[in-house]
Amino acid sequence: MRLFFWIVILLPSLAFTQETTPSEKFWSNLEQHCGKAYEGWITAGAVPKDGFTGEKLVMHVRGCNKNEIKIPFFVGEDKSRTWILKMNQDKIISLKHDHRHPDGSEEDLTQYGGINSNVGLETVQMFPADEFTAKILPAASTNIWWFTLEGDVFTYNLRRIGSDRIFTVSFDLSTPISAPSKPWGYVD
Repeated sequence: MRLFFWIVILLPSLAFTQETTPSEKFWSNLEQHCGKAYEGWITAGAVPKDGFTGEKLVMHVRGCNKNEIKIPFFVGEDKSRTWILKMNQDKIISLKHDHRHPDGSEEDLTQYGGINSNVGLETVQMFPADEFTAKILPAASTNIWWFTLEGDVFTYNLRRIGSDRIFTVSFDLSTPISAPSKPWGYVD
């Protein structure tokens, strides 16, 4: 009877002592920005006539669900890009790039991205290109994307291993801006 008493008393407390993974902490910190939009700037990889340089860059943490966060990334008037993060049952985060035409239909090159190979860090999540990406964009098969979330700065980063390609956009999280309209292909 005594053993049963201790099991009943201790078992619930053991269930609540499970440590939160770094990916869950990252996710929770990102969720705090749900509904907010931020202006950004290129901090690495700017090239004249690259389609990004000189344009207003905005991220909008638009949709937050238990296992999915959608972040449209607007480049000037171009509302074609949305980063989609998903958390799986093993607490591993994946990244997909959803690209749409103005009419909402998917572009030919869409849904590419990667899966973190582990739970990452509380402030950094990395996504090496997945098999689907290698299939539809062979040149991107060595891509690594990563997000950082440190203090008041969020960054989106791309590095293509074996090349000079690097791209980073930083966003100031201390100064929210007015939320933009919906991205192409999304319904409110």
